[in-house]
Amino acid sequence: MNHLIAPSMLASDFSNLKSEIMMVNESEADWLHLDVMDGMFVPNISFGMPVIKSIKKYAKKPLDVHLMIEKPERYIKDFSNHGADILTVHFEACNHLHRTIDAIKKEGMKAGVAINPHTSINVLLDIIQYLDLVCIMSVNPGFGGQSFIEHTYQKIDALKKIKTEYNRQLLIEIDGGVNLQNAKKLIDSGANVLVAGSSVFNTNNPSETISELKRIN
Repeated sequence: MNHLIAPSMLASDFSNLKSEIMMVNESEADWLHLDVMDGMFVPNISFGMPVIKSIKKYAKKPLDVHLMIEKPERYIKDFSNHGADILTVHFEACNHLHRTIDAIKKEGMKAGVAINPHTSINVLLDIIQYLDLVCIMSVNPGFGGQSFIEHTYQKIDALKKIKTEYNRQLLIEIDGGVNLQNAKKLIDSGANVLVAGSSVFNTNNPSETISELKRIN
């Protein structure tokens, strides 16, 4: 499959959020990536249900919602009701991961699991067959604009091998430090969803940057 581009709206201009959403709608982007942070699981607070509801009102593309929160199972139904199409929870935040994934799917959303840079791919062996997506964090979660962690390539390679054996339809998403300089290597390594925040919204022409990321092959 061709790779997907998911601009991270946390890096957008929130004083002009509607126009930023419209720009993504009209661009070659595939998803809108929304980072929800609670100030507990990660040392930052972003946005919650009201903002997601507002984004859904104008978005013409799927909402890829990434929960960087403790006990995400408490809010699965709420995120479904507010328009999430893909819901990703952190392995490190879930005591009963299989139950949480099952609950996400029962709400009609695609289910993803994210892992932090220090977490081994191997922790997913018992759950990977049930997943639609694995999000590999290529920076420490919580803040945008961080430098890409090079060990990510080895993790993609390891996940690709597991995917081949257990779940060939799995999407491999990379989140953090993705830019025009490393995107091709990430795709060649096996990534098929690239989350890009600062590298898109901090440019003079975000739509063109999205197109450049999309055209990489």
